[in-house]
Amino acid sequence: MTVRIAIPEPTSSDTEYNQRSLPAYIAALHAAGATPVIVPLHERQDRVARLLAGVQGILLPGSGYDVDPQRFGEARIPECGPADPGRTAVDELLLQDAFNLHKPILAICHGAQSLNVWRNGSLIQDLETVIKTPVNHRPGRTVAEAHPIQIAPESRLAKLLAPGVDPPQVNSSHHQAIHKVGDNLRVSAVSPADGVVEAVELDSPEQFVVAVQWHPERTYTVSAFSRAIFAAFVQAAGAWQPRRVEESVTAE
Repeated sequence: MTVRIAIPEPTSSDTEYNQRSLPAYIAALHAAGATPVIVPLHERQDRVARLLAGVQGILLPGSGYDVDPQRFGEARIPECGPADPGRTAVDELLLQDAFNLHKPILAICHGAQSLNVWRNGSLIQDLETVIKTPVNHRPGRTVAEAHPIQIAPESRLAKLLAPGVDPPQVNSSHHQAIHKVGDNLRVSAVSPADGVVEAVELDSPEQFVVAVQWHPERTYTVSAFSRAIFAAFVQAAGAWQPRRVEESVTAE
């Protein structure tokens, strides 16, 4: 069976960003053995629902927009960029579908932040303003190794590292980050120099949910760790089965 993965357009209005960023996600999914299903951000909800009925996993990509702080009960600070309501609406539809049916989820950068907020978590609106981090978390797309991460033992990410391999360096293109971790999520990686959350996972062995703050799709061809992340996600999607609705029979 072909493994089909739903991925929303990264933004609802920045065509240049979409054209630049989507190909890397699509290439990584193809290389990992999956077929991407692009979800337009201007479709009606019923059409999105029909698309989701035919997929086995959800990938939430990065975006050039910020997550609206009103979603986690904070006033916007000047350093917080504009939000993208169209992307937010589709992310919420995809997340609801995935959690209702226990579909695997891979969330990347903005997608990780969106997932965390949807799970009732919160964000740091701007790292340099709020915590004055010594780490440059947005050095640019061309920097493949921006800073190291420290991976939590026994996490899904830890199991993807080859034995004896040092914790990887990751790329970095964000100024927001996870603050309060969402419901039933656990931190699985941090930036050791400043404690910034770099990855969270669903605290359950029954559903694959991994959210990373970096961009493994950009380093897929040069990083075994990036390839392992996509491989594990696609493998989980391939093993996914629809949940059965148990019918109760009441004896007369």
